[in-house]
Amino acid sequence: MSAREEKEGPAKEALENGEVPVGCLMVYHNEILGQGRNEVNETKNATRHAEMVAIGHVLEWCHLNGRRWQEVFKDTVLYVTVEPCIMCAAALRLLNIPLVVYGCQNERFGGCGSVLNIPADDLQHTGAPFQCIGGYKAEEAVELLRTFYKAENPNAPKSKVRKKE
Repeated sequence: MSAREEKEGPAKEALENGEVPVGCLMVYHNEILGQGRNEVNETKNATRHAEMVAIGHVLEWCHLNGRRWQEVFKDTVLYVTVEPCIMCAAALRLLNIPLVVYGCQNERFGGCGSVLNIPADDLQHTGAPFQCIGGYKAEEAVELLRTFYKAENPNAPKSKVRKKE
């Protein structure tokens, strides 16, 4: 299975589980160490974004293999369907991830240039800046998001906006 197919798999799995369809892979020296998908609604935990789940897998791999996470993350590339949010971009910067390749932009919460530019901003003592490449398979990512948002989200609060009749 290619990295692209692996990346799309978690996003589709998230969609099937009523989550915003975001999936990612963390690749270290051509080996997938971490894979994640959104688990926010399932776990009722707002921090369970795909990137955070994958980070947890990499940390576990480091522990099991006697590797220092600081050394592993500095050579790890993140592939993700949607631009990381501000929270995830900050975590990636703190871990010294060198490269993030994402599909579509996140115009509401994007931390890699759409809202804030966490990877490039002059942030003292907060990890190394990292490179972002956007637009990889963006159409597929947007289509998954459209599918999710067309369906009624059972976890969303009821709208208080009155509809015109």
